Amino acid sequence: MSKPLPAVILVRVSTKKQETDRQVTELKAVAASKGWDVVEIAEEQIGGTKDASARTGLNRVRELVEAGRVKKVLVHEVSRIARRNSVAHEFLEFLESHSVSLYWHSQGIETLLPNGKRNPAASIMFSLLSEMARAERETMVERINSGLAEARRKGVKLGRPKGTTTTPRELIERHRDIVKQLKAGQSVRNTAKITGKGMSTVQRVKAVLGSESLRRLCA
Repeated sequence: MSKPLPAVILVRVSTKKQETDRQVTELKAVAASKGWDVVEIAEEQIGGTKDASARTGLNRVRELVEAGRVKKVLVHEVSRIARRNSVAHEFLEFLESHSVSLYWHSQGIETLLPNGKRNPAASIMFSLLSEMARAERETMVERINSGLAEARRKGVKLGRPKGTTTTPRELIERHRDIVKQLKAGQSVRNTAKITGKGMSTVQRVKAVLGSESLRRLCA
């Protein structure tokens, strides 16, 4: 009986309010179904556009690969590796140079074939998806900037709340749960009870959501 191939799971989220549980659960299920042995889960909370040097999870995977401890790297989708083409492609080349296969769950595909050779279809798809991840990020930034500009045009006050250093954009990202409840029609008081957050925080988020453009942005 052959020994299970060792694998590492890499998961990334951009903010504290996002969770990695779903990514980990689904990737563990994949590993179990394929007979791979998950030796470690590398988690990180960082934006996908950051330099590779700042990526603790990505760098941990590199250490495991260089030490010869894993033969498979599992991610939920290509954008979890990076939203910068240079980082994503360099990482893939690094894995292939060590004969380590990358599996991404959204398409259920691996970069190496069973014989260890490069999977041409996977290489093409990886390039396409990494470019889509980069473009998606740029589009999101453009929408945010456009929404803020429209809000200013309508006279919505978007400056940092007095006594804080949080920008409107950061406020929205940090309190997605509040945004969800307000968009569902909950009152400020009910939203505070449901989310367990202060009334003043809910009111600040509601003020930022005063623009129709920003409401669309947070959809």
